[in-house]
Amino acid sequence: MTRPLRILLSPQARQELAPAIAAVLGARPHQLVTAEEVGGAPQPGVDLAFISRDVTGLSSKDVLTLDLQAFYAVLRRSGELRWVQMHSAGADRPIYAELRARGVQVTNSSGANAEVVAQTALAGLLALARRFPQLMAAQQARTWAPLLSQPPRDLAGQTAVVVGWGPIGQRLGAFLRMLGLHVIVVRRNPPSNEEAGVEMVGFASFPAVLPRADWLLLACPLTDQTRGLVNREALMALPAGACLLNVARGEVVVERDLVEVLRQGRLGGAFLDVFEHEPLATESPLWGFDNVIVTPHSAGHSDGNYRRVADIFLANLARWHAGQPLQNSIP
Repeated sequence: MTRPLRILLSPQARQELAPAIAAVLGARPHQLVTAEEVGGAPQPGVDLAFISRDVTGLSSKDVLTLDLQAFYAVLRRSGELRWVQMHSAGADRPIYAELRARGVQVTNSSGANAEVVAQTALAGLLALARRFPQLMAAQQARTWAPLLSQPPRDLAGQTAVVVGWGPIGQRLGAFLRMLGLHVIVVRRNPPSNEEAGVEMVGFASFPAVLPRADWLLLACPLTDQTRGLVNREALMALPAGACLLNVARGEVVVERDLVEVLRQGRLGGAFLDVFEHEPLATESPLWGFDNVIVTPHSAGHSDGNYRRVADIFLANLARWHAGQPLQNSIP
């Protein structure tokens, strides 16, 4: 007799999604199991897995919680594993490359938090443009400092270079155009003409557009092409006073080069949500710059994400059950 389909997920996801999973699978026998239940070697492995946000918890690529380590251990020892759905858009955690090398299909949740991340990046841009870090420092010092001697520049007419044109980059581009900025997009396969009034270039033209950038916004995946893309040479090519915003991956920026250029006073500021090593070390100089906003990889956090990610998982589960291609598959 064929054993039931075994799906690995968190206790929370099991409790909340069990009826919906049953509705998708219909009469197909299945078991919803947690890492704690199947952690012992005598237990059989799992066929599918859903890594929801509560599974990764406070872990990062560099520091894993015990619960996440237990979840990964089940994935690693499950020879029957065929598909893993993850809650994030980025697939650069080492476990995903390891699973794909074994022939396991990995799908992401691209688009689930795109609106939230784009809003956060926009908030960072507006905070830097309106000099909120300086104003908040003045507030803490109980000093009346209305910025009259050097007023902030109008945003309309400035140029923003957006690296990456996925769901986050596209939404961010719409926000920027609404504010009157000229948008240049750096993407892997640019079309031959402008797209919806947005200037498009390939990565080979990245150095050429930097001198035009008042704002450099990173919204790209971490790949061999983007790793270390923003180095000292790139930062020095920006006009004096330009600002950097990174809601992509920390490794896209060479952090020591960024610190050096910030110390020279060439940049107008930076909004950084991601870092080469996370959590960011307490001794990092990035904490101390008065024109840098540091946030703890939280640009995409929102109370609606869990539902959106669950909907993506359930839709893919229906496709998998029907033998159809899955969406958002990582190559």
